[in-house]
Amino acid sequence: MNDIMNNSSVINDIRKIIEQGRYQAYSAAGQVAITTYWNIGKRIVEEEQQGEERAKYGTHLIAELAEKLMPIFGNNYNKRNLQHYRKFYIQFPDFEKVYEFVHNLNWTHIRRLLSVVNPEARMWYLKNASEEMWSTTTLDRNISSQYFERRLAAQRENSNIKDSKAVAPYHDSDPMEYIKNPMIAEFMGFRKDTKFDESQLEQALIDNLQQFILELCRGFAFVDRQKHIKTDTADFYIDLVFYNFRIKRFVLFELKTHTLTHQDVGQLDMYVRMFDDLVKGNDDNPTIGILLCAETDKTIAKYSVLHESEQLFAAKYMAFMPTEEELQREIEKQKRFFLSQHGNEE
Repeated sequence: MNDIMNNSSVINDIRKIIEQGRYQAYSAAGQVAITTYWNIGKRIVEEEQQGEERAKYGTHLIAELAEKLMPIFGNNYNKRNLQHYRKFYIQFPDFEKVYEFVHNLNWTHIRRLLSVVNPEARMWYLKNASEEMWSTTTLDRNISSQYFERRLAAQRENSNIKDSKAVAPYHDSDPMEYIKNPMIAEFMGFRKDTKFDESQLEQALIDNLQQFILELCRGFAFVDRQKHIKTDTADFYIDLVFYNFRIKRFVLFELKTHTLTHQDVGQLDMYVRMFDDLVKGNDDNPTIGILLCAETDKTIAKYSVLHESEQLFAAKYMAFMPTEEELQREIEKQKRFFLSQHGNEE
């Protein structure tokens, strides 16, 4: 017995089995709860829709149900929660599509999704929250910061874009799926009126690397900061280097605390070319360069090498969480910037 107890391998294996079993039980319980709530919502809606008299009766139905159910089953069936279950059924009428993704989610995830008005965005958040195993905090932040709307892939779905390639469906291998503009970086701790230089910006991103990678989105891994590239005549230093395993590309970030300039674009273009020539492996796809700047500029996008480039991008960072109205205005502004970059300004 002592030999067994002293065998840390056995103890660790059994601990893992127990933890896995607990997780599976918790996950299964979560799926059962979500299924139960959807079916309750369905039954409520069916009862409300049985003709005109029933519809009038339905206005009092939830209150009466809560009064009868709460003493038996508890606060999960109070008036407010029953209203959530009803809304759950209305917003997700096809439960097969929902059930496909609920194995990594709980009811708090679903309840947060009910606030998303756009049905396409709602399903996108559901799918990605499950596949990427977002916590409820991460899901809440992504919805609040309009993650879906800020993807350049969504911005390209614009009727003004004539290029058929530009409006094609996007998938995990498309780099456009991994770039957001503007980028929300409130996690750095800067206030709206804070002044900081590029070294402080870089340090703040490094200090909050996990949150920065979550903002970047799927598949990113940190590689290096101030990456040294040596040529025959000079030394160069790239601010931040990441690798994205989904698109199999290095992604270079240059950080600027001023409005985008043509010198910034030229510098990044040179870094990307050098990196492809001196660092990139044969199995890697072409490197992407992203300028994170305090403000973008449509003129630079239209008349610099940034114009129609498939490897260079510029994005505005916001060092604070804007209001919903501010963010909507900024998203529209960055859409226009993106269209200028890709030759579709009008």
